[in-house]
Formats: sequence, structure tokens, C-alpha cells
Amino acid sequence: MPETLKVTYDSVIRDLKSGKYMPIYLLMGDESFYIDKISDFIADKILSPEERDFNQALIFGSDVNADDIVNLAKQYPVMAEHRVVIVKEAQNLRNWDALEKYVGGKMMPTSILVLCYKNGSIDKRKKLPGLISKNGVLLESNKIKDWQLPAFIENYLKKNQVGIDPKSVQMISDSIGSDLSRLVSELEKLMISLPENDKRVNPEMVEKQIGVSKDFNAFELRDSIVNKNIYKANQIMKYFDENPKAGSIFAFLPMIFKYFQNLMIAYYSPRKDPDSLASYLELRGKWATKDYITGMRNFSGVKVMQIISKIREIDAKSKGLDNPNTPVGELMQELLFFILH
Repeated sequence: MPETLKVTYDSVIRDLKSGKYMPIYLLMGDESFYIDKISDFIADKILSPEERDFNQALIFGSDVNADDIVNLAKQYPVMAEHRVVIVKEAQNLRNWDALEKYVGGKMMPTSILVLCYKNGSIDKRKKLPGLISKNGVLLESNKIKDWQLPAFIENYLKKNQVGIDPKSVQMISDSIGSDLSRLVSELEKLMISLPENDKRVNPEMVEKQIGVSKDFNAFELRDSIVNKNIYKANQIMKYFDENPKAGSIFAFLPMIFKYFQNLMIAYYSPRKDPDSLASYLELRGKWATKDYITGMRNFSGVKVMQIISKIREIDAKSKGLDNPNTPVGELMQELLFFILH
């Protein structure tokens, strides 16, 4: 079995699809999406509908103890090759001793035991995770970071032979955030709406299907800042200030900070051509360097350092530091004015 750190959702699903089953799976972490996907695959694909009645048990951690789980796992399959035991909400189990003995001893070779441990992880210094990692599969499903969302969206659509442009990616990412279950649901909805002859997502489709404005969003705000389009930038900021249901203005702060942080790094690149910059900034392609090349024309290095400092100041004020009652909209207008003048 590979080392724990090398176990991924894709590697687990690949093994399951090829018929390579392990006697125990511990799926744990804060991101429930991958835990549910793997446990659902095991529940739906390993046994036929006719075999499930006698050979598949779905139980909840709050309703059983470790001894009950082990007893179920030790049963022989009835007219089937495997027996499947899936424990949902395994984090509610109070005692793991019997499971430790089972995993550390001779496990039932015909049983597949799946422990779904959500909203956290078992301390890896404890005995059970090490035993499962050695004798089965341990997958830690962590929350995806905001900066990883664009790549996730692109890759998910690519696997389904669907293309998407950078603006649409950013619109979806900013609107939905890192709730992968909701994000995948929205992507599926988008794919269903695509015409047969053109499998490509564009901003108009995102606006129609997800309800994100193609004109007033983080992508357009960044573009207007990069190109010093003062009128457009203020329009977008005003729109979000007057329409709080469209999203929090302060959600723009990390995006603005990340851009100027990368722009500061770009000044130190030995070469400023698109290929060199893409490599230096670890971007996904030279097309992504366009905003940084434009930014170096429109902002001096000194100004960028001042902007980064100002963003930190506004962030602190947004959290109540040295700011008794300045409204959100005014704080962001202050930042925008500083950046663009």
C-alpha cells in the first residue's frame, strides 16, 4: 500500500474501479464531498442490487459501538464475493478498541469496512490510523483552498469534455466558494444546459444558470483595477455596496491582495517575457501573465508596496481595529481610491 500522503481521491476511485478492494477504508477530514463520493461508489458499485439485501450494512456511529461494527464485518457474505459495511458519522463512535484489535489482527478478507469520519480527523499519533494506513486505505479529505478552486473547476469540466474561459472560471469560483458539493452541483447544471454542438461554458451561461452578473463580479473588478479603469471599478464597487445579496465587498480583499502580492514578486523576475513570468510566478500558462505585464506598466514597485500596506490597513479596519463605525462601502471606496490614484 502506498504511503498515506500519496493516497488521493483519484487513486482510491481508480483502484475501486479496477476491482482492487481493501478490507478497511478510513475516510476522514473536513471536506465531506470526497468522503461521500467514495462511500457512495462502494455502496452502489461493489455489490449487485440483488446481493445488497444480505451483504450490505449501512449504520451510523451514534447508533452502534465498535464491537457491533466488528461483528458485522466478521460475517461471511451470502451468495456474493464480498460483504460491505459502511459506518456513516463514524466521528460519533466513543470507543475504538475493538476496531483497533480487528485491524491489527486478522481481518475478514471478504469484508469491506468503510468508516466515514467527518468534520475533523483522528489524531494520526493514535494507533488506529497507523494500522489502517498499513493494512487498508486512509484518506484525509481536507478543505480545498480558495486559490485551488479555478483549477478544480477547469479539471472537473475537462474530465467531462467541457471547456471554459478564465472569466467564467473566476465568476463561478467567486460566487460559490469552496463548498464542493454545491460547486459540483452547479457545474453539473451548467453542463446539462450546454448545446450539443458547443461544449464550452461562457460568462453568459454562468450568468443565466448560476445567477452571477457577467458585468459586476470579482473578475471584472480586478480587470478594471489592473487597467486603471476608474469609472468601471467604482461602478462595480457601488453595485456590490447597494446589493449585499450579490456578495460581500470584503470578499474582494483576498483577491486584490493576491494580485498585488504577485505583482510585487513579478518585479523581481529576471526576465519579463510571458513564458518566463509564468514560470517565475507559477501560473498555469503564459496567458495568465497579461495582467501582471499590464500591472507593471500601470503601477510602480513603490506604489505596489504602498497598496499592499493599505490593503492590510483596510483589512484591520474591517475587523474593527482603529475603526469605530466606518461603513463597509466607505472602507472599500477608500482602498479603491488609493489604488487608482
